[in-house]
Amino acid sequence: MRHKDLCLQTLLLLWSFSCSIELDYTSIFSFGDSYTDTGNFVIISGPTTPELAMTKPPYGMTFFGHPTGRISDGRLIIDFIAEALGLPLLPPSFAANRSFEQGANFATAGGTALDRTFFVVNNYTVLSPFNISLRDQLRWFDGMKPSLCAGTPGGCRGFFSKSLFVVGELGWNDYASVLLAGGGAGEARSVTPQVVSMICAGTQKLIEDGARTVVVSGISPMGCTSGNLVLFASSSEEDYEPDTGCLKSLNLLSMEHNQLLREALTQLRGRNPGVRIIYGDFYTPLAELAATPRRFGIDGEDGALRACCGGGGGRYNFNLSSACGMEGVTACDDPSSYVNWDGVHLTEAAYHHVADGWLWGPYAQPTVLSSA
Repeated sequence: MRHKDLCLQTLLLLWSFSCSIELDYTSIFSFGDSYTDTGNFVIISGPTTPELAMTKPPYGMTFFGHPTGRISDGRLIIDFIAEALGLPLLPPSFAANRSFEQGANFATAGGTALDRTFFVVNNYTVLSPFNISLRDQLRWFDGMKPSLCAGTPGGCRGFFSKSLFVVGELGWNDYASVLLAGGGAGEARSVTPQVVSMICAGTQKLIEDGARTVVVSGISPMGCTSGNLVLFASSSEEDYEPDTGCLKSLNLLSMEHNQLLREALTQLRGRNPGVRIIYGDFYTPLAELAATPRRFGIDGEDGALRACCGGGGGRYNFNLSSACGMEGVTACDDPSSYVNWDGVHLTEAAYHHVADGWLWGPYAQPTVLSSA
């Protein structure tokens, strides 16, 4: 029965792909944080920075066989999207001696929707020493445009009309900065309108630059993250969702962000007729994995909320003093049966699950591969 279901699913995916009108994307340009970063943070940090955990095994163990700057055991959502569209995996925008004609990834680990000064002025935790907000990433994009558009018919607007733009999961680090400063979920929710407004302003700028298709991601259920389950643990069972075991307050924060973002994107579509603005649901697939893990081939006892890579034991197998990438720290034998990779980020299997839902449904409407 399992084999038949798999065959049926494959046929449906192939049918969906073949029936979609040819979109013929010639390039992909991506923005975001560590869920989308393909190496920018490592490059920006430079050789003088103390060795980063993400540059050490077992990062990259599942697909690449070595660390690549991606904070996972393998590929990310943006990688699976590129593969489905027949385009090369996106190089980080700071990579040397690379061609960016088929796309570039400006996403950087620690990236925020709001500018770094916002967190400094409000005495929130500053997660990165670098200016890597969405506004900064868009500035890097502006700097690349002359080399991309020179001599192309229709200039930049013509070039970008055939590109897919992805505005990744921004907001997570904004809220984490408030939470780590002791602000609590309520205070974190108070900055949601500003976060969503900045994401939409960035999306509007891309449209004005010529983008005709933009995927804008919501954020994941923050209360289901192994690290957050340890850092913000509660002694009251009432603070946890009975069906998932995730923290209610942090998941409520994610849901409110996503709801406000979806409403704002609806308004943005109304102001930009003829532009495809796709909301990528990052919450639902991960909530489903947490609630019914075995339905998706995830280890129900360990793999839904526990980190695959990281030492320390404990309920969620997460310990900052013995984190993934540190000397002597190993990963689980089968990352494909886990959702969480290192306590914050996801396994390749989880990213693949989300990407499939964006490409063919049901986690994006319209989907990336549809024309409607």
